[in-house]
Amino acid sequence: MAEALLRIEGLTKHFGGVVASDGISLAVPPGELHALIGPNGAGKTTLIGQLSGEIVPDAGRIRFEGRDITALPIYRRSALGLARSFQITSLFLDFTVLDNVALAVQAHDGHSFRFWRDAREETRLREPARAALARVGLADRSDVVVANLSHGEHRQLEIAMALATSPRMLLLDEPMAGMGPEESARMVKTLGELKQELTILLIEHDMEAVFALADRISVMVYGRVIASDFPDKIRANAEVRQAYLGERETAGGHA
Repeated sequence: MAEALLRIEGLTKHFGGVVASDGISLAVPPGELHALIGPNGAGKTTLIGQLSGEIVPDAGRIRFEGRDITALPIYRRSALGLARSFQITSLFLDFTVLDNVALAVQAHDGHSFRFWRDAREETRLREPARAALARVGLADRSDVVVANLSHGEHRQLEIAMALATSPRMLLLDEPMAGMGPEESARMVKTLGELKQELTILLIEHDMEAVFALADRISVMVYGRVIASDFPDKIRANAEVRQAYLGERETAGGHA
């Protein structure tokens, strides 16, 4: 395996008596789409929050391209090339699609949101914004007010905003949540194209999408990674099937 772009070493996080991250160690090499799966409450989003800098771990280390980033603030991690999307979108609904992405470019460049008008006028902000929209299939929706987009288009826009920061790695938290079949298929196609260019850590409950996209899969249960392997190995892993996959197949729905 290539030298890891992202390496997590013994990451631990408690919320009162709840152990959300229980000594997690994980390595993601450059160019890999690594999926993180597990039941609700397994600690997946907490882990992503620690990687992005929103949550401070109690113990352990996070290394990005060999550099210890455990104590770095969010904006410093973003500058190094880590970008995340959220389980619940946070967009400027009264602005256009292009305005939202231009603001992401502006923020990444270190400018204040007080100068949002510049994002509507500056070519240096709008050109990379248009390029990011094209990568997620929203080029023809650039002038639409965000409030008028579908749910799936909101998720595409959020990824475009992450891409506008020129990341080396994307942290994606359930990008297909709440999508219908057509929107999910469109997102799978987008992520399949992005994985040719970027390293991606993906949290997702859609197992069909996970097994279609992932180079490797890690399974979390109660804050621990119980398995990390290639998709066919994960599917055949008895402990995984008992803890997660089998439970889902029996229930016939989302966990």
